[in-house]
Amino acid sequence: MKDMTNPHPVSAASTFNARVFIDLTHLGRHVTGIERVSIEQFERVAFDSADVTYVRSNGVLSMILRQQLWLPLLALLNPNAHFVFPGFPPSPFFVLARDRVTLYVHDLFLITRRADLGTKAKVYTAGPFALAVKGLRHFQVNSEKTRAELAPYVPADADIALYRPGVRNVFDLAPSDRALRPQRPAPLRIATLGTVEPRKNYGAMVPILDALAAQGYPDAELHVIGREGWGDATAALKNHPRVTIHGYLPSAGVKALVEAADLYLCTSHDEGLGLPLIEAQYAGLPVVAPGKPVFREVLGASGTFIDPAEPATAAGTIAALVSTTGWRGRTSTAALDNTVRWNTLAATDAVAARQMFIPA
Repeated sequence: MKDMTNPHPVSAASTFNARVFIDLTHLGRHVTGIERVSIEQFERVAFDSADVTYVRSNGVLSMILRQQLWLPLLALLNPNAHFVFPGFPPSPFFVLARDRVTLYVHDLFLITRRADLGTKAKVYTAGPFALAVKGLRHFQVNSEKTRAELAPYVPADADIALYRPGVRNVFDLAPSDRALRPQRPAPLRIATLGTVEPRKNYGAMVPILDALAAQGYPDAELHVIGREGWGDATAALKNHPRVTIHGYLPSAGVKALVEAADLYLCTSHDEGLGLPLIEAQYAGLPVVAPGKPVFREVLGASGTFIDPAEPATAAGTIAALVSTTGWRGRTSTAALDNTVRWNTLAATDAVAARQMFIPA
């Protein structure tokens, strides 16, 4: 493979070498889920029989210019090359080159949950994404849920390939003495990870926290790890005495908070995948999440499922979980087993993805 400014060829599996450009212009910001998937599944992968060039940027203006002008120009100058977009949707120009484009779809929120989008997403990405979904031919997705959700929107001749991301232990988490900790948490520490914005539905955590107090856990505390985004969720969290918003933290800070937690709570309205849920499981942390298909797909038998709209019932489920004899050891083992299960599925997808540029 080679970089735009530093070529370093990699030997291919055959004499055929497809010219491939991969858009990594969105990298360089805080590394969140989309960035991690782009790095792990495209930047660090050696694609068989592909002469890969990464297209990068240096700042927001550079990113916009390269996405909207430079990449289309490269497509005109390289009429046989293939273009891959694992982050932002491509310029509308690429609908004219639909057979030479692969779009990685993380979720359908730009279409299905426009009310939850920030202004930048509405202005810059929602329109091009909708156009790409309706016009392109080749797609990759991160989950069965995303594939099923995408299928009704794409053209009849489109193909949708599963390319589930493997989940590394990016925060160097360890279960340590989790199974040996006291049966009853004192206090009950709850952690959650992700940008504070409407789709994450963090506001639903406040009544759950209050319901836990009424059900025998008055000292239950919530630790939110993630930068403050758009919407009004932050105010509700900041006004609660047992909620701490830690903001964006380096890996060492995330590690300390997650390992100290007793459970991980997710109340998102929806996710394309929910990568942080699996990442937290490297700490042997039990994960409580909505009982929607994507969370059941990601967590399997390791998950504890709730309806965030029913805080009293959700709190009762959590209270029952942390009061069952031997719960720490059992849930720790289940969490670690689930990381293995998921990564086995992802490895199968990766074998096929490595060969995506070899002609049939």
